[in-house]
Amino acid sequence: MSTTVDYYFTPQSPWTYLGHERFAQIARAAGASVRVLPIDLGGKIFPISGGLPLGQRAPQRQAYRLLELQRYSDQLHAPLNLHPKYFPVAGDDASRLIVAVELHDGADAALQIGGAIFSAVWVRERNIADAQVLAELLAECGLSAQRLAQSREPAVQQRYEANTQRAIDAGVFGAPSYVAGGELFWGQDRLDFVERKLQAAA
Repeated sequence: MSTTVDYYFTPQSPWTYLGHERFAQIARAAGASVRVLPIDLGGKIFPISGGLPLGQRAPQRQAYRLLELQRYSDQLHAPLNLHPKYFPVAGDDASRLIVAVELHDGADAALQIGGAIFSAVWVRERNIADAQVLAELLAECGLSAQRLAQSREPAVQQRYEANTQRAIDAGVFGAPSYVAGGELFWGQDRLDFVERKLQAAA
């Protein structure tokens, strides 16, 4: 039986963008299945975990975040705009779209549209809070245009809320977070540990 990794994230997180392709490769190499779990981090999890929206963090923390983003962008050879045109940006609609794709097309398709959404924010200067942009991303990924309308259905909102509650129950407090074998790993800089965990379970 393959190992399952719970993959918690928000679509506007630069750290999720930086780790996404590497995580997908690690999971594939280990033969692990992935539960793709967009969550409401700022609205539901930060208030109970002590997290703060970016704009409310101390200037020193905000400055160091930019330094670290540039370091990881360089190290991973991953292009990244430190000050993208559409950020901060609401991520709920994009999250619900990922949920709808996962429900109808499976985890691999959800990972694909997720990657397109992350890149849209951090590389391609596109507004993921715009329904037209989300429709374009679906088309570019070869996915059904119906997913956008389906993303507004009650079942999708219920799944999004369930994902968030699952994250709270797992002790998640930041994005991206990965849970494998009951163990929580926070941040794309912990993917080496995720890889070792999956290799040990293989």
